[in-house]
Amino acid sequence: MTAVVADLAGVEATLDRYGELTRAAMRRVLDEGPATPYLTDLVADYPQRAGKALRPALVLAACQAFGGSLRDAMGPAVAIELVHNAFLVHDDVEDQSPRRRGLPTLHELHGVPLAVNAGDALALAALRPLRDQGVLGTRLQQAVTDEFLAMVERTIAGQARELGWRRDNVVDLGPDDYLALIGAKTCWYTTIHPLRVGALVGSRGTADLDALSRFGFHLGAAFQIRDDLLNLVGTAAEVGKEPLDDVREGKRTLMLVHLLGTAPAAERAWLEAYLATPESERTPGDVRRVAGLMAEHGSIDFAVAYGRGIAAAARAAFVPAFAGVPPSPHRRFLEAVVPYMLERTH
Repeated sequence: MTAVVADLAGVEATLDRYGELTRAAMRRVLDEGPATPYLTDLVADYPQRAGKALRPALVLAACQAFGGSLRDAMGPAVAIELVHNAFLVHDDVEDQSPRRRGLPTLHELHGVPLAVNAGDALALAALRPLRDQGVLGTRLQQAVTDEFLAMVERTIAGQARELGWRRDNVVDLGPDDYLALIGAKTCWYTTIHPLRVGALVGSRGTADLDALSRFGFHLGAAFQIRDDLLNLVGTAAEVGKEPLDDVREGKRTLMLVHLLGTAPAAERAWLEAYLATPESERTPGDVRRVAGLMAEHGSIDFAVAYGRGIAAAARAAFVPAFAGVPPSPHRRFLEAVVPYMLERTH
């Protein structure tokens, strides 16, 4: 147990260090334009709130593991963190979320129109660090930009699928459907793209990106399963937003998918009716009942075990992804991120 705690502490210390570097670089990017009323302060809000900085950390660590430098990777690292914040602003509006990173969401503070506009501005700002400034050279910079655009397209398509499932009350789903969803919606922009682009830059285009994609998929799936579990069993202080938000919103988490497949007929009928009810009409008591059914029918235990299996697959995929990469603190950090995904508390 002591070794696990020590590893988690080390991972979080590295995340904090990379987060500080990334936030400083983001501030420089966001300060490039003129101050604009009703926009500048809103755009700066989420980037100033201390998040995990997992995505830029993976970019920076992968780049250095493959022989590159912090300077080489900082542009792509800032780009992914800025577009992540843009996604968060828009996700919070789509999900009607009241809190983000322990504070009121942007649309709660300023209204939906101004929040959406600020999210648009953040998405545009994410392109600035990808401009060729003589750091990578034209060919490599173009490859990095292509990776970024492909990642954004996949992520938006994945988000569309999730929102569509909720709108149309799609309930005939299994774990494979869940993995396909989070593979597009979460894994590509949380882990696959950061690892690919970091290795691409660090190796100057020689890294095996397919092997990194396989490792990144399993790493990202472990991250999302843990995220779903934390929203169900964690506290507001731990998750930075309201507990049971996912249940209230009807998100097709692994626990919900499992519950739909295992609940007795009468309870499944009630659950389907709950999911068909407009979100504004779902009562706190009904939300708690869904969470209780997940515990009663083993859906939480199922997700925990499934996450462990995914993490084991990530550990196995790490070996070919980093074959030939010499030992370094950066490589060790990336390997330590696997158990961190399962044990993190926020």
